[in-house]
Amino acid sequence: MTSAWTDREFPKTICLFDVDGTLTPARGVITENMRKTLEELRKKCVVGFVGGSDFVKQQEQLGENAVDMFDFCFSENGLTAYRQGKRLAEDSFLQFLGEDRYAKLVNFCLRYIADLELPKKRGTFIEFRQGMVNISPIGRACSRDERNEYEEFDLKHNIRKDFVEALKREFPDYGLKYSIGGQISFDVFPIGWDKTYCLKHLEGEGFDTIHFFGDKTFEGGNDYEIYEHEEVTGHAVKNPLETESILKSLFDL
Repeated sequence: MTSAWTDREFPKTICLFDVDGTLTPARGVITENMRKTLEELRKKCVVGFVGGSDFVKQQEQLGENAVDMFDFCFSENGLTAYRQGKRLAEDSFLQFLGEDRYAKLVNFCLRYIADLELPKKRGTFIEFRQGMVNISPIGRACSRDERNEYEEFDLKHNIRKDFVEALKREFPDYGLKYSIGGQISFDVFPIGWDKTYCLKHLEGEGFDTIHFFGDKTFEGGNDYEIYEHEEVTGHAVKNPLETESILKSLFDL
């Protein structure tokens, strides 16, 4: 089919990016160098981002003009989506699970967190989103220093991994998937509603090549499913600087 992106050098190629740790430092903001790199990349191919956070948080990191910087914006793994600034259809985690099951899930998580022995606890332990819930044992209200401290503690004591295993045992029939991402939390969402969900929005666009860049591409990480998808060329990165380096090499920027 004829591509709709005829202003690009490679109109049938799209680059999709995770946000945290890939385009920006974890919960940090995009650098001017990365902005310029993406601006040059959009002359070459179509560009989009996909992350688990809601669109407001993504704007905090990427800028208020994120819909203008990217051709596709996929928030909450694509449950909320924009194409060239226009909002696309969306779905709901709450509709999928139902109020009763959702309440049981939340109650279990709150009891589990209450019994955790952690160096610090702050606030917002469960964050409700359009397509998932985000669960943080320390609480999302922690400072950057506390976030870094918790990440080290978590890696040593497997807090999030054990929490996920407990949820799998407690709710085996809920049809849910659990994905550890970032430094302090993990996502809970329906099976199939991982980052591959965004790919349905690309059907019919005529792309021959879909590149994806992410820093949590290991099994259990929130980039794993799309990184391993048969229709995607995956690139594992350690930080935004490596993302820039790969882009410059791939597209001669």
